[in-house]
Amino acid sequence: MPHTFTQTDKSQALEALSLMYLSRFTDEKMAKLARQNKGGTFQLSAAGHELIGVVSAKHLRPGKDWGLPYYRDQGFAIGLGCELVELFGVFLGRATKNHSCGRMMPHHYSHKELRIICQSSVVGSQLLHAAGRALAIKQRGMDEVVYVSCGDGATSEGDFHEALNFSAIHELPVVFVVQNNGWAISVPAAEQTAGGSLADVIRGYKGLGYYEVDGTDYQEVSDAWKRVLSKGGPAVIMAHVPRLAPHSNSDDASKYKQGDESERDPIQRMEAWLKEEMLAQDSDFERMRKEARELVEQAAAQAEGLPYPEKGSSRLGVFTKHEVPTPLLPAPVEGEKIVIMDAINHALDEEMALDSHVVVLGQDVARGKGGVFGITRNLTSKYGASRCFNTPLAESTIIGIAIGMAVDSLHKPVAEIQFADYMWPGVDQLFSEAASMHYRSNGEWQVPIVVRMPCGGYIQGGPYHSQSVEAFLAHCPGLKVVMPSNAADAKGLMKTAIRDPNPVIFLEHKALYRQQKFCARPEPDKDYLLPFGVAHVVREGADLTVVAWGMMVVMASEVADKLAKEGISVEVIDLRTLVPLDTASILKSVQKTGKLLIAHEAPRNCGFGAEIAARIAEEAFELLDGPVRRVCGFEAPVPYSKPMENEVLPQPADLEAEIRRSVNY
Repeated sequence: MPHTFTQTDKSQALEALSLMYLSRFTDEKMAKLARQNKGGTFQLSAAGHELIGVVSAKHLRPGKDWGLPYYRDQGFAIGLGCELVELFGVFLGRATKNHSCGRMMPHHYSHKELRIICQSSVVGSQLLHAAGRALAIKQRGMDEVVYVSCGDGATSEGDFHEALNFSAIHELPVVFVVQNNGWAISVPAAEQTAGGSLADVIRGYKGLGYYEVDGTDYQEVSDAWKRVLSKGGPAVIMAHVPRLAPHSNSDDASKYKQGDESERDPIQRMEAWLKEEMLAQDSDFERMRKEARELVEQAAAQAEGLPYPEKGSSRLGVFTKHEVPTPLLPAPVEGEKIVIMDAINHALDEEMALDSHVVVLGQDVARGKGGVFGITRNLTSKYGASRCFNTPLAESTIIGIAIGMAVDSLHKPVAEIQFADYMWPGVDQLFSEAASMHYRSNGEWQVPIVVRMPCGGYIQGGPYHSQSVEAFLAHCPGLKVVMPSNAADAKGLMKTAIRDPNPVIFLEHKALYRQQKFCARPEPDKDYLLPFGVAHVVREGADLTVVAWGMMVVMASEVADKLAKEGISVEVIDLRTLVPLDTASILKSVQKTGKLLIAHEAPRNCGFGAEIAARIAEEAFELLDGPVRRVCGFEAPVPYSKPMENEVLPQPADLEAEIRRSVNY
């Protein structure tokens, strides 16, 4: 017997079907355009996924709640209000306001006004962003919900489980919707998930709601959403859907997939249900399909008329424009000296006092411990557990949560990776997400995070506590890379990093944390800001320029002092920041001395010194009176035994020998 439906129920159901038509016909039109070679070459069909996406969108409040839909969630994007003209424009690689303006592949949604956070091609990376955004919402006491979707293939990613774990720990307002079509491209669920179901695993997270639904059943999906929203807190909706098309237009599903799933087509099932409940009839469907096709054709035609992105624009927008601050006062030369570890702690303290949106997170950073080196000590007791808090031992979680918190450009997370050697599980979030989100979104989104990493050797840390990773970081477009060599610089650079709207990697050499002779300096006051991209001439000289950063600045200065007694005049330059690089200061020095030596403790092969040498060779070859030389670490991990460590890392004697060799060339 038919149920009793209100007029609102009827209109909502018919609207959902209308949006599903739009999504399906958009797929068909995009596939046709691809075959016609009209600009779009890559298409991912959402056929079979329309209902779960549309109904999910209709339970959110556009511009208030947050959405992180994955690439097969076109129904969600259309249901939330994304314009068809823009979706076609992105597909054709044209200039659009939203969805990246041709910088990303199609189906990677980004819409600031609708609060759809920029998506990438990395499977499952958005899940931690959703958890981070939900954490920021909860901390601010806002009435907002975060929606994030993924395919069943993404449930094999570590980020999926890390996101569930973090959300359950903090009881966050986030809804994970898994659109489970049983295939991860060509890999079936049986080869993805032990036992074929994640239900027991997901239910194992205490406080995490779990709802398993038929993603082609309008009432079942709607009821699940009502329960999720009424209960609050984190939840997973596991929606079983068919994949009615190949993975993409370049895929041939017949090579691995047998059987016909057309009987599970959500559009056909929706039509049948509406007829059964006497909410619509065939003539209504015919009219709605006609209207939807006309809208799709109009949108596609308009998109074909859009211009391509402006010539030269591909090189723009890697970084958010930021007015580089200049020091309000010069660094003091008198007064009580502090060491680098205290300078960084004081900078964090002052910025947290100045801006309530600055938060500190990472493993062991909270409460009495304050990190393994005590850099964040006392911050929890002073500012509370919501502003300086521990995370699970999971580097991808640490960076992914920081990204999610930061995308509203209000929160300014300072994340600590306990040792730079351990950054690698988080590099996906760092390189694939944080570094490129501003560029990929064509400037719609910013990621103002600081990632602190203790690095370097000389303290017998062994292979996993002593590496120098700056060359890897500097190679990734979109990251700023900082490494101070003294306490005054450390404080000024940290304060600038926190205020910078771009992701900043703040490398802290462990062996310099408490070093007194060179690194301890009088403390600048709370107004001191040190601009990025400005190297410092530590000592002036005439015979040779030595460029260094971190520990090697200290070593070069000491060797230069020794050689000055013999009449050898060495100019030592401390880069302070590798990205941006102050090439001008190096060129100016080389013009004076005619010779250049670069010193770094990372291995020689493809180290950052090679980049500096190449730039000088390209821009100042005529100024050189000898070859550019390097003093670097050996091509090996840094070992634990002190004699072995000394063999691998540059020593003062190595630096002195190369200086003499270069000067005498």
